[in-house]
Amino acid sequence: MPMPIKAIASDNGLEAVKLAYDLMQQEEDTLEAVVRGVTLVEDDPNDLTVGYGGLPNEEGEVEVDAAVMHGPTHRAGGVAALKKIKHAARLAMKVMETIDHSLLAGEGALAFARALGFPEENLLTEKTRKIWLHWKRIRSQNDSWKAPESEDDVDVEVLEFFRKRKLNYAGEPIGEQNRPTGTIHCAGINATGDISCVTTTSGLAFKVPGRVGDSPIIGAGLYVDNEIGSCGSTGRGEANLRDVCSFAGVELMRNGMSPLDAGRELLQRICRHTTEPHLLDAEGRPNFGVRFYLLAKSGEHAAVSMWGPTKYAIADENGARIEQCDYLFERQDRKSTGEHTDGTR
Repeated sequence: MPMPIKAIASDNGLEAVKLAYDLMQQEEDTLEAVVRGVTLVEDDPNDLTVGYGGLPNEEGEVEVDAAVMHGPTHRAGGVAALKKIKHAARLAMKVMETIDHSLLAGEGALAFARALGFPEENLLTEKTRKIWLHWKRIRSQNDSWKAPESEDDVDVEVLEFFRKRKLNYAGEPIGEQNRPTGTIHCAGINATGDISCVTTTSGLAFKVPGRVGDSPIIGAGLYVDNEIGSCGSTGRGEANLRDVCSFAGVELMRNGMSPLDAGRELLQRICRHTTEPHLLDAEGRPNFGVRFYLLAKSGEHAAVSMWGPTKYAIADENGARIEQCDYLFERQDRKSTGEHTDGTR
């Protein structure tokens, strides 16, 4: 009996799940389907989370990370701290397919992309350049940049971007929960029950150059066991790395937990292991965002978030749509806007 075809993704992945679902209906391989899905987001200059138009590091350069995992073969590939290459997810897939390594980083990843003929380009758009420049003006009082004197001194597009994150024109207040970020995770299951997934990101905005989060790390940013299911994440990569959450999520499902219960347990583990004062709110809860997307072999799925209300994307026999995530804590002062801004990546 055929399994239910399904694709799930972070909330910026509506077009990605729509394409991935259509491709799996046409019997395309699950990994090819989800990679082609997220490539739509990597190409979109209006999405500030990945690829072209992603937010840059503190020096104004866009650095991208990506990983893929193919359930039927249990193979994986990733790239990290990669510059000038828009299609990081496709390059991660090439790592998996063409060389006897699982992860390439920095100049090595760029050289590999060049060898395969990937085009090099400036990934910084005019919008993200202006956002980065404004951040330089407000980030410190100990350098030569002058902060804006009023809102009239700030580009309207930039001002709107910062306002969505509860920041004023001078950048106050700013904390982990407000810091601009971005990632897309997408997972798919086909009619034969094969599962694959991909994560691609431009990472934490204005990060220290060379910083790598969880996205390209197999077992942290994503993981698949074709007999059990998959798990992937968006949010604060440093927190996820410490608990290797995607591997743990699949193991929890192996031991009988539903995707929802497994996802909530991962969030609770992060809560228990977050002890740094600057990462906790007044009630001792993590002040950052983390989300998990879990897909079981049965087709059952869940999307869970540290803070809500938040959303995710899904495509199945009922069409492609945005739905609400389950969550641990509700942030009263910020409702979901549909924009992917859930913590640091």
